[in-house]
Amino acid sequence: MVDILTSVFRTFIQQTSLPKDLKLIPPSSPTCSALVVGEHSISRLLLLLSAVTAASEMGMKVLFFTQTQIQSLPVSLQNCIPNLSPESLKKIKFSYPRTVEELLQQVACLHESAPTPPSLIIVDRLEGYLCGHGGSGQSGFHQGEQSLAAHVSALLHDTAAFFTQVLEQQASGLAPCRIIASFQSEVEVRKPGGEPSAPDPILGVLDRYFQVRCTLDQDRSYEAIAAGLQEAWHIYFSGPGITEALCTKASEEKNPGVAQEWRLVIFPHGLMEFTLV
Repeated sequence: MVDILTSVFRTFIQQTSLPKDLKLIPPSSPTCSALVVGEHSISRLLLLLSAVTAASEMGMKVLFFTQTQIQSLPVSLQNCIPNLSPESLKKIKFSYPRTVEELLQQVACLHESAPTPPSLIIVDRLEGYLCGHGGSGQSGFHQGEQSLAAHVSALLHDTAAFFTQVLEQQASGLAPCRIIASFQSEVEVRKPGGEPSAPDPILGVLDRYFQVRCTLDQDRSYEAIAAGLQEAWHIYFSGPGITEALCTKASEEKNPGVAQEWRLVIFPHGLMEFTLV
């Protein structure tokens, strides 16, 4: 969840930007979950970074669901972790359900398959499962899709809660089981008169289940372009679970629940750097 995402950021952080009072609090909730919201190429990069970090740095078993075959790790990830152990990658299992029915079936059967459950479940591009076939970008969301979002989210959280109990009984030190999923809205629901878009109804459903939202917002400022950066992104943490996992002493004392902001820079040669804002 946020502890894993933050470990990713700290691994590639600009050291001068790391405040001394930043501390990482182990997740205490029975089910820990985060939803990465934004452009899918960057969200997938963060999901893969999370999977690799959890497996290589934390020794976790990871289950990664996606509709798209992953033949190799992104170049930017390979550049940042050039000495990644093959043994670490063996801890990551990729699964490729094509439809939401296949996803539900595979998640529902997880408890039957492995004696050692995963400590991290990742679902890439939830919109591909929830919004028509392959996220085809329809003109609006239907009530059935909102119900489906609730069904998928509830099953993921029930499964994670069950695995957390198993991991605690095994005393492996790998509990709780965490969930990270990504979602990119395929439609904009606009008000009459062309006013700013209304809240995404699917996202509203997902927010009820996922404790933390990690929002990706591309930096298109002149400064970013003038600096010759390939890409620059702002990353915002928000939601009711944020104070349980990532906080500074100041935010604990003065602003409970305040969103945490990071900045991701991807350089032309593929290296990445995170900065705490």
